[in-house]
Amino acid sequence: MLKEPNCFINRETYYIEVLKNDWYKLLVKLENLISVETTKFYENKSIITMHLPITTGSISSPMGRGSDSKPVKVSIENVETYLADSMQFLLEYGCRLNKNGVYYIMPSFRGESADDRHLCQFYHSEAEIPGVLEDVMNLVEEYIKYLSQKILETIGGELKEKIGDISHIETMAKNKNMFPRITFKEAEYRLKELYPNSIEEFIEYGEKWKNLTPKAEKELIKLYGGVVWVTNYDELAVPFYQQSDPKIKGTTRNADLLMGIGETVGCGERYKNYKELIKSIKKHEVNDNDYEWYINLKKMFPMQTSGFGMGIERFLLWVLKGNDIRNMQICLRINGEKSIV
Repeated sequence: MLKEPNCFINRETYYIEVLKNDWYKLLVKLENLISVETTKFYENKSIITMHLPITTGSISSPMGRGSDSKPVKVSIENVETYLADSMQFLLEYGCRLNKNGVYYIMPSFRGESADDRHLCQFYHSEAEIPGVLEDVMNLVEEYIKYLSQKILETIGGELKEKIGDISHIETMAKNKNMFPRITFKEAEYRLKELYPNSIEEFIEYGEKWKNLTPKAEKELIKLYGGVVWVTNYDELAVPFYQQSDPKIKGTTRNADLLMGIGETVGCGERYKNYKELIKSIKKHEVNDNDYEWYINLKKMFPMQTSGFGMGIERFLLWVLKGNDIRNMQICLRINGEKSIV
């Protein structure tokens, strides 16, 4: 049976170890399958892909309240810009060009250290569609189930031979029900019931916001049978562009899908009203000068959209039943270190 190779420990020989190890031969097959089947999935819905640049002047995780990573700044011909951490804003832009929605699969860059849950560079499967939060959550569920079905059909036998039990993929592929959905408040209540004397290990308490710790995500996955949506996070725990929820004060119309090692998909409903967007930008203490074009987009072309981003490496780590995301790179990339290959 294949085991996680942990080749990233030896940086200088990484590419040699990759070529020797069957784990990576299986990984490239899965990566190819994701690319091919994602295209087929969206073609059937008339959702089109966009060719987008990897640089941006409008990062989706600015240095303000609710940001979950640092941006990666670069200089091109003495002009500072950023490597994209997400193409959500441009996908919202693209939604105005195709009424059924748009998607893309491209690298994303994060200014954080690599660890067992995070990569400095990863592949992002993102989409933006007309509609509200529930519409995009339903799309994500359909997408995850579809990919699971295609993985079984295409390389299910090889997977079973190399990693053993694949019942998690089989269960997902056959699942006809909606994934469990709980609010952040309900998750917090459940965790407090179970761990009243150690809740700080499960809930991160910030200034005017709360969030789930990685330990909490894993516990919720276990409690809800392997996969669960958590909705309505605190407004200041998520970036400014997530629509506030008028029904649950102080929360947003967003959702994280927890499976595998934790959050694998993040999605949210966007502001349609530009005045509400401006209020949110100020509340999150973000410089609105950097988002003038985005505000004008909402002002001149108002449209209700919602979108999601899935970390492909995290999804494939779930497929392979792994525990360390650093084993999901064909080419090693570590911030602050020179790349050999």
